[in-house]
Amino acid sequence: MDVGARLRMVRTRFGLSQRELAKRAGVTNGTISLIEQNRVSPSVSSLKKVLEGLPITLAEFFTFDAEPAQPRVFYQADELPNLGNEDINLMLVGTAHDKRDIAILRERYLPGADTGPDMLEHEGQEGGVIIRGSIEVTVGSESRVLGPGDAYYFDSKLPHRFRNVGDDICEVVSASSPPTF
Repeated sequence: MDVGARLRMVRTRFGLSQRELAKRAGVTNGTISLIEQNRVSPSVSSLKKVLEGLPITLAEFFTFDAEPAQPRVFYQADELPNLGNEDINLMLVGTAHDKRDIAILRERYLPGADTGPDMLEHEGQEGGVIIRGSIEVTVGSESRVLGPGDAYYFDSKLPHRFRNVGDDICEVVSASSPPTF
């Protein structure tokens, strides 16, 4: 997906200039411009920060024009929108429901990938189970490397970050409520 073109389309639909979006999101005008020109690929945390300047969630950003006729029960793997980037895949389940109470993600982190330099913070709680590989989960001042079968669960208001410190791809199945994706 062309994140830059999508950001430009969403920004203009909300009637905002690059400068106004930058001001609302607390980033520089240059940051918005570079993303829209696809000269930088924003981290998950950076994109979430930019979207705070719009009345839209990360999931809505990636599924903005998806208008299913009725809620669905089953989803093929290739139908899950990727809310991440090329290093981190965040595949969202349940996009056909107009009111999701939880976000379920199939996450895939390439070796060395992380959610960005800024710690994430949002309302709710989240948890997950590591399926393959290993991932360093930092919550507040506490960090732990988790492997297959290990799990986490925490209050999402606490600053947190995910980083693949292993040499292999890491896969996680996670859920958060209320959905911030």
